[in-house]
Amino acid sequence: MKLYWTRVQDKLERLRANKLFETFVIFVIIASALLIGAKTYEETSRFDIIMRWLDLGITLFFLFEIFIRLAAEKRTLDFFKKGWNIFDFVIVTASLIPINDSEMVLIARLLRIFRVLRLVSMIPELRMLLGALLKSIPRMGYVALLMFIIFYIYAAIGSFLFESVDEKLWGNISVAMLTLFQVATFESWATAVLYPTMEQYPYSWIFFLTFIFLNAFIFLNMMIGIVLDVMQKENTAAQLESGEGEAAEIHWMREHIESMAEQLNRIETQLNTAETASNKGKQP
Repeated sequence: MKLYWTRVQDKLERLRANKLFETFVIFVIIASALLIGAKTYEETSRFDIIMRWLDLGITLFFLFEIFIRLAAEKRTLDFFKKGWNIFDFVIVTASLIPINDSEMVLIARLLRIFRVLRLVSMIPELRMLLGALLKSIPRMGYVALLMFIIFYIYAAIGSFLFESVDEKLWGNISVAMLTLFQVATFESWATAVLYPTMEQYPYSWIFFLTFIFLNAFIFLNMMIGIVLDVMQKENTAAQLESGEGEAAEIHWMREHIESMAEQLNRIETQLNTAETASNKGKQP
């Protein structure tokens, strides 16, 4: 029985690692996302029954896929040692909430939206990007803190200098920070903020240009540089890990070949011994 289950696990492992199967899973995830988007249109209400059956089929397929991945593990607990496996398991389990229940329909639909995030767990490149983004957050936090300090200083100066220009834009420091955020994002900042201010303060452009130079150019590029640096390190680590995996596989194959060679030598020695004994027995 144990030998039979081992064979089944090997077949499931090959199925899980099969590229066609992975591609089909990605296709089903995309279909699930499109199905969720289609439900937001009133025109699709006439296909409500069909869409429910499609949703049920997608949910059952996800259960089947999770079962394959669980069963393919030599030890079931090893499946839950990886964060992405836990994420997939939670998403698929949460999708079992019935969508027809009027009290749970909103929660069920929201949870089904998160099935789109399974694309991240299925595609290694997306996992690397998300991992790099999460690891860069602490370093980006210091840049964001410095940006907040600059925002606060410029907002205080702007509220003191330009309150008479437009109280809705510079009435207090909080409103001034929102105005500066509009300036930093270049959202109609020249016509709505700069030009009215320059009518009373001709040299106010210095205030705005220095602010844009600091925030939009320096700090933003610093954040991009942090993400790129972390991504490069993650890519290097992934290449090293892949190289170590290939080296370990080659080492295992070499040991396996050496073991087989030793067994063949033993068999050959036993055959030679048996042949020698047989020849001695035939002598008169």
